[in-house]
Amino acid sequence: MERISVSPRFVGRSSELAALDDTLRRAGAGLPQAVLIGGEAGVGKTRLLEEFQRAALSGGALVSVGGCLEVGAEGLPYAPFASILRRLHRELGVELDRAAEGYESSLARLLPDFGEAPPEAHDAFARARLFEHTARLFERLTVDRTLVLAVEDLHWSDRSTRELLAYLVRTLQGARVVLLATYRSDDLHRRHPVRPYLAELERLRTVQRFELPRLGRAEVARQLAGILHPRVPGEDLVQWVYDRSEGNPFFVEELAASEQQGAGRCLTDSLRDLLLVRVEAMPEETQGILRILAEGGSAVEHRLLAAVAGHPEDELTEILRTAVGANIIQPSADLDGYCYRHALVREAVSDDLMPGERSRINRRYAGVLAERPELVAADQRAARLADYWYHARDAALALPAALEAGLHARRRNAFAEQLRMLVRALDLWDDVPEQVLAGLTGVESTDSTYPRCTCPPGGGHSCGRLRTTDLLAQAAVAAMYSGEHDRGLRFIKKALRIVDETEDPQRAAWFLMQRGRAVRYRSGGTAREDIDRALALVGEGPPTAVLADLLNRLAVEGTLDDARREDLETARRAVEVARAVGARTTELHARLTLGSLHRIFDDHEQADAAFADLIEDAAATGDMELQSRVYINLSHHYEAEGRSARAAEAARAGLELIRLNGMAAYSGTIMLGNLAEALLSLGRLDEAGRLLAEEPFGSGREAHRDFLERLRGDLALMRGDTAHAAEQLEAARALEADWQPQKYLPTALLAVRIACRQGRFGDARSELSAVLDKGLDRGYERHAYPLLFHAAAAEADGYELPGSAQGRPETLQRIRAAAAGLSRQHPLAAPWGSMLAAELARAERSDTATMWLAAAEAVAGLESRGARAMALYRAAERLAVEGQRGPAAAAADEALELAERQGEHGLQQSVRLLLERAGLRTERAAAEPEQLEPGPAAFHLTPRELGVLRLVALGRSNRQIAEELYISPKTASVHVSNILAKLEVTGRGEAAALAHRLRLVGPR
Repeated sequence: MERISVSPRFVGRSSELAALDDTLRRAGAGLPQAVLIGGEAGVGKTRLLEEFQRAALSGGALVSVGGCLEVGAEGLPYAPFASILRRLHRELGVELDRAAEGYESSLARLLPDFGEAPPEAHDAFARARLFEHTARLFERLTVDRTLVLAVEDLHWSDRSTRELLAYLVRTLQGARVVLLATYRSDDLHRRHPVRPYLAELERLRTVQRFELPRLGRAEVARQLAGILHPRVPGEDLVQWVYDRSEGNPFFVEELAASEQQGAGRCLTDSLRDLLLVRVEAMPEETQGILRILAEGGSAVEHRLLAAVAGHPEDELTEILRTAVGANIIQPSADLDGYCYRHALVREAVSDDLMPGERSRINRRYAGVLAERPELVAADQRAARLADYWYHARDAALALPAALEAGLHARRRNAFAEQLRMLVRALDLWDDVPEQVLAGLTGVESTDSTYPRCTCPPGGGHSCGRLRTTDLLAQAAVAAMYSGEHDRGLRFIKKALRIVDETEDPQRAAWFLMQRGRAVRYRSGGTAREDIDRALALVGEGPPTAVLADLLNRLAVEGTLDDARREDLETARRAVEVARAVGARTTELHARLTLGSLHRIFDDHEQADAAFADLIEDAAATGDMELQSRVYINLSHHYEAEGRSARAAEAARAGLELIRLNGMAAYSGTIMLGNLAEALLSLGRLDEAGRLLAEEPFGSGREAHRDFLERLRGDLALMRGDTAHAAEQLEAARALEADWQPQKYLPTALLAVRIACRQGRFGDARSELSAVLDKGLDRGYERHAYPLLFHAAAAEADGYELPGSAQGRPETLQRIRAAAAGLSRQHPLAAPWGSMLAAELARAERSDTATMWLAAAEAVAGLESRGARAMALYRAAERLAVEGQRGPAAAAADEALELAERQGEHGLQQSVRLLLERAGLRTERAAAEPEQLEPGPAAFHLTPRELGVLRLVALGRSNRQIAEELYISPKTASVHVSNILAKLEVTGRGEAAALAHRLRLVGPR
C-alpha cells in the first residue's frame, strides 16, 4: 500500500475558497482586493492558497507566490517580493522587463536581474521611491490580465516587507490585482510586530481578513479517508486522530502517517515528539542532513547544502529523495533548494540539537558561504552570513558580518533590518578581541551633519576607527526611520553617557540635538534645553555642520512655540555657518526657517521672497525631504494669511511631487492635510472629503494623524453632522501629544463651534479660558481671530440662559484684551477685527444692522465666503427687527447663497429659519415651496410645546417641567422629543440655543 500523508481530498474550506474566488472576480472588474489569511500552524493556509492558485490559473490569471524567510528575529528584507519578481521574470521574461522600464534602478534593489542599482542617497525617500515603482510595475502588468500576488508566512516578515505590502494595498487603486498574505496566528504573541500591523490593515475597506478554523470531526474523517485510501478508517481511529489532532489538518496528516508506518498510537503528548517521530524514523544519514538543513534557514539552496554536508552528489541526492518521499521536506522552486514541508518540523529538529552541534553546523555554513558567496542570492548573502556566524558563537567574525549586513540593509532602505543588525553588533561588541575592533572602520552616516572622526592628536586610536558611539548614532537614526522613536531615544541616552564632552564636543552636541528632536517628536516637549547645552559645547568653536544644524533647530523651536525676535538672528546665523562649511541642505533648511519667522513677525514680503527663492534652490539639490518641507511651509504660509487658493495650489504641487517620487509615505500626511484645510476654507467640501477619506501611510502618519482627525471634524461640522464632528474632535485630542499653537488653537476653535451648535455655552467659555490661560502666540491669527469670534458668539447665544450672566463681562473683557494683543499688520486683522467688534456688541445686546453690514464689507475680500455669509445673516436679523424687510430679505438672500457655496450647512439652516420666522420673501425663496408663517408656527409648535420649550430653554429637567405644567414626567418627555424633532436638533442644549437665537421664546 502506498503511504501518503498529504490528503488528496481538499476538505473543510469551501466557504473560504468561494470568498477567494469572489475576490478574483471583483479584481477582474478593476476593483483591487486584499485578503489576510490567518490560522495556527498546520491549519491549512498553504493548502488553501494552492487550491486557489489552481483556480486562478485556470481562469487566466497570472499568479506569483513568495514566502517570508525566518532569519533571526525578523527575516530578510523584501524576501517574498524578490521571490515574486523572480517567478514573474522566469514566466514573463521580456514582458516583465518592458513593464519595469524606467524603474530598473529602484527595482534592482529587489531583483538584481533588473541590473545593478546605481549609487544614490540610501535614505527613507529612496526607499519610498522603491515602493512607488514596485506599485507601478504591478499596475502595468494588470493592464490585460488579473494578477495574484501572495506572500506566505507573514509572521516571519521583516518590517520593510510589511510596509511594502501595506503600501501596495493602499496604492494599487483600479488595478486588477489580488494581494494575499498568510500568517500563523499562534505565533503572534501580544508584542509581535505583525499583530498591530494586521489590525491596521483590516481597517481598510478593500481588505478582508479571516482565520481558518480547525476542522470538525466529520471533516477530519474525510481528510483521514483521503490519506488512507483505499483503506476506510474505523470510527475508533477517526476519534483518536480527532482527539489528538484537535482538528489541526497538519497534525491529522502526521498522526495518519505515524499510524501507517506502524508506530501505532503510542505517541507522547509533547508536540516536539509528535513532530520528530517521523524524522527519527529516517536512516541516520538522512537525519544528519535534516539537522543541517534545519540550521540553514527557512530554505537552503541545493549547492550550499551539498557544500556544507560534504556528501558525494549521488549520495546526497538519494538521502534527500528519502526525506522528500517521506514528506518531511520538499523542493523549493524559488531558491532551487529544499525546505521543510512544515516549519514546525524544522523548529523541532533545530531545538533538538545539542548546543555544540548547532554551533558547529552554523560554522560550516558560514565558512562555506564566506568562501563561495555565489551559492546564495546577492540580496540574502550578507544577512545569512551574519546569522550563521552569530549562531556559530564566533563574536570576532559575527560582529563584522553584522555590520556588513546592516550596511546592505541600509542601502536597500530596509531600516528595521539595519537596526536589528546594529543591535546585534552592539551586543557582540564587548566579546570581540581588541585587535579585531581596531581593524573596524566607521560606518556610513545617515545624517549629513553627524561629525566625522575627531580624534585628538596623539589619541589612543587612529582616525576612521569605528567606535561604540558610531554604532549608537547609526542605531538611533535607523530607529527613527523605522518609527521606533522610543528605542532611538534609548540609544541616544546611552551614547550621551559614553561620549566625552571635553574630548569630543561635536559628537556630544550632535547627540544632544538628536535627543531634543526625539523628545519633541515623541511628546511635543521643548528641545531648547538640549539645544542650548549643545550650543554651549560648540557655539564658540569654528563653524561646523553640527553648529549650523543646531542653530537652525533652535530657530525652528521659535516657529513651533512662542517666536522671539532673536530667533530671526539665530536663523540668519545658521544660514551663514552652513554656507561657510558647505552644508548646502542645512543652509536651505535654515533659509526656510528664516522665511517662516519673517511671516510670523509680519515681514510678509521678505517671507514671500524667501519662499520663492527656495523652491528653485531646493529643486536643484534633488533633496526630496527639503523640497517637501518647502511646499509644506509654503502652503501653510499662504493659508495663514488667508490666501487659500494659493495654499491649495502649493499643497497640490507638493503632493504631486512627493507622490511622483514615492515620498507620500513620509510627508504625504501633512501635505494632504494642508491641501484639505485650504479646500475647506474655499468651500470645496467634496474634494476635501475625498482627500480626508484616504488612509495615510508611513512613519509620518501617526505624527500628524491628529491633524487629519481635526480636519474631518471641521468637515463634519460644515456638513451639519455635529455628532460626528464631536467624535472627530475627541479622536484628535486623544492623539494630540503636545501643546503647540498650530495644534491646540484650531482644535479649540472646533471645540467652541461644536459647543455653540449643541448649546453648551459654558463649555465654550471653558475652552476659550484654557487657550487664553496659555496665551495667543504670534503668527496664529488665522485661527485666533475666529476662535475669539465664536467664543463671543457663545456668550451672545447664551444670553438668556440661567446663570449665563455670571462671568460674561469678564469673558468679554478677556476676548477684547486678547484681540488687542494680536498683530495689527496681519492681513486678517482688519476684516476679522470688524467681525469680532460686531459680535462682542451682540453679546452685550448693542449690535446694529449697520455694524454687521460694515463687517460684511470688511470681509468681502476674503477668499473664504463663510465670514461674509455670517455677517450678512446677522445683518438680516437686525434689519428684520428694525422693520426693514426689503434690505433684510436681500441680506438674507446673499447670506444663503454664500453659505451654500461655502458648504456651511448649519448657517444655511439658520438663514432659512430666519426667512421662515420673519416671513421674508426673496428671489431664492420664491422658487421654493410656500414658507410658513413667522414665529413658533413656522416649526408647527403647539402652544403646549412652546411652553415646554420655554422651560427647556431655562434649563429645566423633565421632572421639573412636569411639576410646573401639572403633567406627568412621561408626557413631558414626549413633548421634549417632539420639540427636538420639529426643530431638527439633536439635544436639549441645541434646542435651547436655537430658541434663544431665533427668539422663539422670550423672558417670562
